Amino acid sequence: MHSLNPISCTSLSQSQASIRIERLVESIGRTDRPAFEIIQSSSGYEQVHRTKLSRYFDSIQQMLDLFYDDEAYVYSEHLRAFWQACQDIGLERSPVGLTCLNEQGTAYLDFHHSMNVLVARIRQIIRSKKFKRKENDRRYEASQKQAMLTEYVGRVLDRYSRTVVVRVDLHYRAIARARLRIEQVFEDLDLLVRTRGRNPIFKHETGYICSVEQGEDKGFHIHAAFFFNGAEVRSDFNKAREIGGLWEQISRHGYYYSCNDDKDRYGEEVGIGTIRRADTQACGKVIKAMHYLTKDTQHLRIKPAGARTFRTGRIRRATA
Repeated sequence: MHSLNPISCTSLSQSQASIRIERLVESIGRTDRPAFEIIQSSSGYEQVHRTKLSRYFDSIQQMLDLFYDDEAYVYSEHLRAFWQACQDIGLERSPVGLTCLNEQGTAYLDFHHSMNVLVARIRQIIRSKKFKRKENDRRYEASQKQAMLTEYVGRVLDRYSRTVVVRVDLHYRAIARARLRIEQVFEDLDLLVRTRGRNPIFKHETGYICSVEQGEDKGFHIHAAFFFNGAEVRSDFNKAREIGGLWEQISRHGYYYSCNDDKDRYGEEVGIGTIRRADTQACGKVIKAMHYLTKDTQHLRIKPAGARTFRTGRIRRATA
């Protein structure tokens, strides 16, 4: 029998654990293989062989820890399917690792058999109509956000003859990402939004968009866009740097990326900088650029109950 350690020594962040669960559930949907191939040898011993799914179970206990928390969270459909399956099979901790009862309920299974039972149950759940409906609901919600965003940006750009459009990505440094929890991200975003009312950086702001997202490499982060009266604000570069500097102060372990400092990479599709209301083509490019903030590929897998992942400001004239 191969020596297989079901406990990973690599610590996963909250973001990494939630994405790993999603990848596991997606992988289960693409194959009929078990977590482990278990073969009875002629001598009566079981031989355990790894499959393409096996690597996910090296960190199974950390993935489970995501759900043992005092905080109230809302989970994506993939995480809910995983957790439902764990509960359905009665998965529990034991001195020898994770285990569940056999089909007859008469004895506990070892780790590898238990993980095979878990995979089989997840596969049943994700092939159900209920699960597929939840996937479709998320995609529909993303399309609704795009429609709302199109209307909002159009109204903002129509406010003044010139609008300065600033795009910044707000991240956390690697040293902070390892322990970063999603509620901290929302607390930092709430503070940034509240600060706008009294900070001179936003004196001539005419609107904003913020979207909390999650990626495999950068973990939890925020995509943001701010709009300013073009008659009062000249330099989009400086404005982006001012907002980025404020984010670094608020988040303490954060950093920013200014899209305005790197406009050349967007070529003819650039939708940031100074935009004239009369230039309908340029306005269309702004809307297209803003749709990046609602893409489905970096949706949150876990969020605090009641938290808004996508927000826009009210359209107003800045006071002199």
